[in-house]
Amino acid sequence: MSSGSVPQRTYGNWRRPRRSGLGPLGLIGTIGTFGGIVAVLLASLISLTAALVVLVPLVVLLGPLALRTEDGRNLYQILAVRLGWRRRVAHGEHLYVSGPLSQRPGGRFPPPGLLSRVTMGEGHDAFDRPFGVLHHRGRNRFTVVLECVPDGGGLVDQEQVDVWVAMWGDWLARLSHEPNLRGASVVVETAPDSGMTLAAEVLPRLAPDAPEVARAVMEEVVDRYPAASSEMHTYVTLTYAAPGGTKHELEDVIADLAVRMPGLCGGLVGAGGGSAEPLSAERIAEVIRIAYDPAVVSEVMEARAAYGGTGLEWEDAGPAACVETTDAYAHDSGVSRTWVLTMAPRGTVGSGVLRTVLEAAPGTRRKRVALIYRPIDPATSARIVEADRRNAQFMATSGRGMVRARAAAEVAAAEQAAAEEASGAGLVEFSLLLTVTVDSAEELVDANVTVRNLIAGSRLSMRPANRMQAAAFACSLPAGILPWEHTLVPHEFQEAL
Repeated sequence: MSSGSVPQRTYGNWRRPRRSGLGPLGLIGTIGTFGGIVAVLLASLISLTAALVVLVPLVVLLGPLALRTEDGRNLYQILAVRLGWRRRVAHGEHLYVSGPLSQRPGGRFPPPGLLSRVTMGEGHDAFDRPFGVLHHRGRNRFTVVLECVPDGGGLVDQEQVDVWVAMWGDWLARLSHEPNLRGASVVVETAPDSGMTLAAEVLPRLAPDAPEVARAVMEEVVDRYPAASSEMHTYVTLTYAAPGGTKHELEDVIADLAVRMPGLCGGLVGAGGGSAEPLSAERIAEVIRIAYDPAVVSEVMEARAAYGGTGLEWEDAGPAACVETTDAYAHDSGVSRTWVLTMAPRGTVGSGVLRTVLEAAPGTRRKRVALIYRPIDPATSARIVEADRRNAQFMATSGRGMVRARAAAEVAAAEQAAAEEASGAGLVEFSLLLTVTVDSAEELVDANVTVRNLIAGSRLSMRPANRMQAAAFACSLPAGILPWEHTLVPHEFQEAL
């Protein structure tokens, strides 16, 4: 290292808080175990047969809680997903048809699944910019979508990159103090460049009396440049609850969000988000429409260039038909597969750890990477880190050998998290979804290889969202879907498992 160089900062300590209870049993399993032991002892006072009658069902019921996958799911959770899939197939819920010839009222093309109960409103912020508001009627949530043009990392000093990362961490920490905010997401979508934007910018500017050679060069650039380039779009969604947790009219919520909009956009600019502005209701509908039918992207671009917009409404942003299978989701002109995060990178990483995942993937029609954040309020954060600290200390003092050494490392991580939280840092739960869309089901084989190489370069551990591809696809869209609010079993009860 030269005397003038600056060492690169590293980041880490992403960890899932250790669940309360003995080993992998969890809190509910531990309570059941101790209660079962008491029941067995009482039954043994009667006879050995009575004790066995109590013990066998206890082992059968609690055994699946002790067997877990790498990402922490027990056998009951895996079985629930399989049973839910079979129920949906039996009721035909894995199929969707809309439009004038379908049985759906209105004859339009509304988005399916988790987006079926969403409606759209629109308002104007302090700068008179239109912004769309998605109303999730089932949970009474309201989502705004911001579009960013991030500053590239090329030819940027490492000191500036460190400042961006620090400001992004500060922006995430402030989410826990944002009134009524329930969740946020960052969606980075990449696709091969259609060339429409470049052609619209270059061809009309060619002078009629330009030399033939110069005209031929510019036309060749317009024709060949898109083949080696890609387009990237970055969206930030913020999902709010109604003020006070009561039913509010959409117009009242829009008025409240209009005041907050400039401050939210300004915070993203300082975090390296570049110019940030809210998306109008029409633009949100266009983004969802293109995700379900990638073949219409050229039509959308032509309509924007010719008429300044498409006039698309939310009720027409969905697909005409889609079919969900065990490991894929076919929708109009595309077939998609979504992967979910099972484990964050272990150890420390640099600021560019996700660069390979965010870059365009060759051989795919579109690719989306969605980082979903669940901010936790300061009071709950303090309770979580203190409980995690106690659990880690208990495991460190009760183990032996390698187990105790690993638990000691977890104690150090828990102590660091508690110290940072006490000094004012925020606590945010996060996950990552990666959706790849191709033209046919046969191309998913090559997409699997591509995704495997991408996540290996970023040191991520991910698995396909089998038997829930439609829901995972919807969660990866910039529509403000919060996965933990759409589970049959409450999130708090799942944590206890």
